[in-house]
Amino acid sequence: MVSQVQGVVALAKGEPVSLVTIVVPDPGPGEAVVRIQACGVCHTDLHYRDGGISDDFPFFLGHEAAGVVEKVGPDVTLVQPGDFVVLNWRAVCGECRSCRRGRPWYCFATHNASQKMTLIDGTPLSAALGIGAFAEKTLVAAGQCTKVDPRARPEAVGLLGCGVMAGLGAAMRTGEVGVGDSVAVFGCGGVGCAAIAGARLAGATTIIAIDLDPRKLDWAREIGATDVVNASNEDVVAAVRRLTGGHGADVCIEAVGNPKVMEQAFYARDLAGTLVQVGVPTPEMRIDLPMIDFFGRGGQLKPSWYGDCLPSRDFPMLIDLYLQGRLELDRFVTERIDLGDVQEAFHRMERGEVLRSVVVM
Repeated sequence: MVSQVQGVVALAKGEPVSLVTIVVPDPGPGEAVVRIQACGVCHTDLHYRDGGISDDFPFFLGHEAAGVVEKVGPDVTLVQPGDFVVLNWRAVCGECRSCRRGRPWYCFATHNASQKMTLIDGTPLSAALGIGAFAEKTLVAAGQCTKVDPRARPEAVGLLGCGVMAGLGAAMRTGEVGVGDSVAVFGCGGVGCAAIAGARLAGATTIIAIDLDPRKLDWAREIGATDVVNASNEDVVAAVRRLTGGHGADVCIEAVGNPKVMEQAFYARDLAGTLVQVGVPTPEMRIDLPMIDFFGRGGQLKPSWYGDCLPSRDFPMLIDLYLQGRLELDRFVTERIDLGDVQEAFHRMERGEVLRSVVVM
C-alpha cells in the first residue's frame, strides 16, 4: 500500500517551503522505503529552494538522513527491513566506465528510485539529490541505503549523508592529507569544520582555520584547528605562510564556493601543494589566474564532489571511529528541530548561527 506522510517541499523558486502531504509508493524492483529518524538541514537544500540547482519544481527537500528500512522491493539483497541505514546520493551502478576501471567513487550513472513520489493531487516531486528526506518516510534506490551500526545516534551520523562527508572526504580522500602535513581550511561552516576533523584524523600537525566570523573560528578550534585566521582583519595568504614556516600549506581546502577565496587558497599553498575546492559555487562564478602562476607553482587543483567518498566503504568506517570517540560527529549538531521549523532553520544557516540544524522525527 502507498503511504501518505508529511514532508517539506519547495513549491516555487525562492518561496518559503511548505509542509504538505506526500504520497510514497511501495518499493518496486531495486527500491526501498525508509522510515526517517533524522535529517540535517544542508545548504544544498537551500540551493534547491532558490533555484540554484535546476528549475524542476516542486522539490521534495532533505537528503542528509538516517533511518530504518521499512520495506524493500523485489530482488533487493543489500538491505532488509529493520536495518539502520545512512542515506547517500552515490548509489554506484557498477557498470559505467568509471566503475569498470575500479573507481566507483566517480560513478557516472548513480542510481535513484525509478518511481516518483507525488503530492496528494498526483503532481510528481523532484527529490533533492534523489532522496527527499524531510518527511516521515521516503522512497530511494536500495543502493542509496548504507547499513551501519545501529548504536550510532541518527541525528549525528545522518550528517555523513552529505555535508560532513563532503568535508571529511575533501581532506582524507581528495586532498590525501597525510601524517605531518599542514592544512589550511577556508570557510568554517559545517563542511569546512568537517574538513578540519578529517585533517586531524589523517594526522595533519598544523591545521589552520580561516573565516570572517569569530564564532565559526571558535567552532573550528573545538573540532581540531591548531591555529585560526580572521579573514576580516588579516592578510590570509601571509598568515598561512607565517604559520607554516614561510612556505604555505601542503593542502588548502576551499569550503566556501567563492572565486576570491579560491584565489587566496591557490596562493596560500606551498610549492607543489594541493588545492581542493569543495565549496559549491553558483553557475555564473569564474576564476582568473595567471597561467604562469598555475604552471610555475605546480601541485594539484582538485574539485571534490561528495568528498570522493564511496559510502559502502566510508560510512561504516567513519561510524566505527565515531563510536570509538575518535570522530566527534555530535559536535556538528547545533540544534534539534521539528519538520515545521525547516524554513527558520534556513534563516539561521544564512546568518551563520549553526553548524547543523537537524530535523528529528
